Amino acid sequence: MPNPLYDSLFGVHAGKTTPFLMLIDGGVITHSDFLVMAAQIAHVLKSNGLKPGDRVAVQVAKSPEALALYAACVQSGLVFIPLNTAYTVDELSYFIENSGASLIVCDSRNEGELTELAQNLGAKVDTLDANGSGSLMEAASAMPESFSTEPRNADDLAAFLYTSGTTGRSKGAMLTQNNLLSNSTTLAKEWHFTDADVLLHALPIFHTHGLFVATNVMLASGGSMIFMSKFDLDAIIERLPEATSMMGVPTFYTRLLGDARFSRELTAHMRLFVSGSAPLLAETHIQFEERTGHRILERYGMTETNMNTSNPYEGERKAGTVGVALPGVEVKITDAETGEMLEQGEVGQIEVRGPNVFKGYWQMPEKTAAELRENGFFITGDLGLIDEDGYVQIVGRDKDLIISGGYNIYPKEIELVLDAQPGVLESAVIGVPHADFGETVLGLIVPKKGEVPDLSQIKEATSASLARFKHPRDLLLVDELPRNTMGKVQKNLLREKHKNLFALA
Repeated sequence: MPNPLYDSLFGVHAGKTTPFLMLIDGGVITHSDFLVMAAQIAHVLKSNGLKPGDRVAVQVAKSPEALALYAACVQSGLVFIPLNTAYTVDELSYFIENSGASLIVCDSRNEGELTELAQNLGAKVDTLDANGSGSLMEAASAMPESFSTEPRNADDLAAFLYTSGTTGRSKGAMLTQNNLLSNSTTLAKEWHFTDADVLLHALPIFHTHGLFVATNVMLASGGSMIFMSKFDLDAIIERLPEATSMMGVPTFYTRLLGDARFSRELTAHMRLFVSGSAPLLAETHIQFEERTGHRILERYGMTETNMNTSNPYEGERKAGTVGVALPGVEVKITDAETGEMLEQGEVGQIEVRGPNVFKGYWQMPEKTAAELRENGFFITGDLGLIDEDGYVQIVGRDKDLIISGGYNIYPKEIELVLDAQPGVLESAVIGVPHADFGETVLGLIVPKKGEVPDLSQIKEATSASLARFKHPRDLLLVDELPRNTMGKVQKNLLREKHKNLFALA
C-alpha cells in the first residue's frame, strides 16, 4: 500500500543529486541528501516508539533539519504539528495537551520546562536548534540512510495546523494527505512551476504559506529553494539574481520597494512574485509594477483549506481581488442567516468546497459541525463578493463586521477610501462600542513616512464617498498597526485597546 503524499512529493526524488536547498552560507543540500536526512530522522521517531497516526508537536527555528523532520513525519505516517516559534511555554502547553502529542521537538532552551510538561502527559522530548544541533540530529546521525515508508491512505491525517485563536481557544485543523497533495499539485500547475525554478524562500515553515504552499509546490515541481531562516532585506537583494520566483507576505514587498537597490534590472530575470497571508494594498500593486514591470500574483487561502483562489498566471491579475477559484475548488457567497446563495456582486459569507478542505477540528465536533456543512462546504468566516468576471473580492472577516444602528458596515469599503487619501500609508477600520448605536466606526491611519495626513480633509473625502452611516466617528493617527507573524492586522487587539473610546458617548 502506498503513501501518496510521501511518494509524490518526496520519494519521487530518491537518488537525485539535483539541488533542493541552497543555503545562505553557500552550501547546497541535494534532493538525495535531504531524503537521507529525513530517513535518519524517521528512524529516530520510530525508535521513540511512535507509530502511524501519532502526533509530533514541533516548535523549532527554521532550518534544513526542521524541514527534514516534516518529511520524516510524512514518511513515518505521523501527524506533523508545526507551532509558531513566538509561542511561550505556557501557550505551548495547550497545543501539546490538546493534540495528545507523543513527541515534542523543541529548541534546547525550552527543554527543561517542556520536559516537565511532557512527563505529565506521557510524551517524550527531543531538541533541535537553529544550527541543526540537538538530541534529534545527534541520534539521527547514527541511523540507517533509508527507511521503509509507512503505508497511508489519501484520507489519513498528515498534519494539524492550529488556528490563531483570536476569538477563543485555538482549533486544530486536521489536514489529510490528499488535502496537502491535491493543493500542491494544483498550484504547481497553475503557477507554471517546473524543475528549472528556483524559489526564494524567506517565509516561516510553521505556517501553511511557507510549508504547505511554498515547500510542497517546489517538491511537486522538482525545483530548488534559496532557503533563508527569515526575511533579511540585504540577503534577499543579494540572492534575488539566482531566483526565478518568490513567495511572500505584503510586508516583504513593501520593504523591497523601500530600498533603491530593488529595481527593474534586479528583477528582470524573475518569472513570478506571489503574495498572500494578508491583503496586499492596491498602492503596493501599482508601485511594484511601476518599479519592476512585474504584477504581483495575489491568492487566497487559510489554515483549514490551504489555497482556494488565485489570480491567473496568464490573464488579468486584478488588484484588490484574490482571483478566481482554483481548479477543483468551488467558491460561493451565501447569506449568513439563511445559508442561501447570493446574487453575483452581493456581499456575504464565503464558502468553499474541494479536495483542499480540511477534515474538521481535532476533538471539537460542535465547532466542526458549525463551520463544515454536511455537503462539504466550509464556512470560511470571510466576507466577500464575486464580481462579473468571477474574481473574488474579500471585504473582511465576519467577526470584523460592524453593525451600527442596525446597519451592516464592511470595514474594507471604508479602508479603501482612507488608503487613497494623501499622506496615508495604510488604515484599519474597526467597530467599537457606542451607547446609542451599539457599535460605531473608528478609523486608524498610519501616515506615509515624513508626511502628516490632513484628518479634516480625509473626513470630507469619506463624507463625499460613503453613506452617512459608514462615516468614521473619529480618525486617529497611529505609528503602525499590530500584525501577527504572517502580516495580518490584529484587529482584535485594536478593538480591545479602543473599546472605551465611545462607550459613554
